[in-house]
Amino acid sequence: MATTTGTTLPIESTTLEAAGLDPVRLNQLDGLIEGHIEADRYPGAQYAIARHGKIARLKTFGRASLDPSTPANESTLWLLFSQTKVLVTAAVWQLVDKGALRFADQITDYIPEFGKHGKGNITLFEILTHQGGFPAAAVSEDTWEEHDRLRQEVCDFTLEWTPGSRVKYHSGSAHWTAAILIEAITGRDYRDVVRDDLLAPIGLANEIFVGVPPASQDRCAAMHVLEDDAMVAPARMNRPEHKAAGIPGGGGYASAAGMAAFYQMLAASGELNGARVLSPRVIQFATQNHTGERLDESMGMPMHRGLGPHVRGYTPTIRGLGSIGSPNTYGHGGAGSSYSWTDPDSGVSFTYLSNTQSPEPWHTVRLDQVSNLAHASIIEP
Repeated sequence: MATTTGTTLPIESTTLEAAGLDPVRLNQLDGLIEGHIEADRYPGAQYAIARHGKIARLKTFGRASLDPSTPANESTLWLLFSQTKVLVTAAVWQLVDKGALRFADQITDYIPEFGKHGKGNITLFEILTHQGGFPAAAVSEDTWEEHDRLRQEVCDFTLEWTPGSRVKYHSGSAHWTAAILIEAITGRDYRDVVRDDLLAPIGLANEIFVGVPPASQDRCAAMHVLEDDAMVAPARMNRPEHKAAGIPGGGGYASAAGMAAFYQMLAASGELNGARVLSPRVIQFATQNHTGERLDESMGMPMHRGLGPHVRGYTPTIRGLGSIGSPNTYGHGGAGSSYSWTDPDSGVSFTYLSNTQSPEPWHTVRLDQVSNLAHASIIEP
């Protein structure tokens, strides 16, 4: 069921034994994913596990699309959904590193018209920790390529509650705000900033995309949903325009090797392939639990929000990061389909991607199983 194509990896490879990883547990993970595909839970999947700057295993399973039937391979790009948030916020972290802004700054310091409808005091910290007060706000598809209109629509967001008073997942609105902030400070399209300043210097611009150009869209797996027990690929998720848009809260695409390598950069305090794109201190600050044990009202549990990713912490359960993971493990998931994380205590990073938005509660249960097998494979300090 698993396939390999010999595609050049974005970082060096190593053996499981050299990486201190247990092949028995990862073989069990292979069997779990193969069982999902045989049970028609999703057509295809891919995972990568890396340690100390090297990929120890990359496995690809099943099909990238059903109609036409197309096998997945190592170069397949998978829709990240909300995993994209960490890529966009990392571009914000770079601006903090450069002294261009502070997490404590108000958005109106850079975009004065954002202060409409009582939003004048909202800080970047509140935006990135899902405390902004406008979780349901959205923009129109017309803004995907008309960024003057995007800025206008984001500035016209209206509050649902007092900023800072609650924690509630902002599925799209916070990162549309981050996108226009990046553009206001740099004078460039936020997608270009993510690609050129964050991904290209560390060799990942061909593995991770916030906005997939036409020439690379044939690499994209189709995203599916279950409708009346049938697996279908909705046009709204699979249009060329959607792939190119690079929706900052949920429209990126990547390979598992690319995302595992990106999280290796975070685990290595901002450096990969001989290039440094982030400082150790900004990563340390951004990946702390800044919301404590406060309930995330969308998730029904504390999510231990950092400034982009969220943190495992000590609660009995946590979405996606694995219940047996180190408390310092951090990362982010994609709606009904995927997760990436790194455990800074061990230096391991892990990415699991699939091409179906699976329903609850099955989705959360399988993510815990998948991530726990990855954590259980870590047998050497």
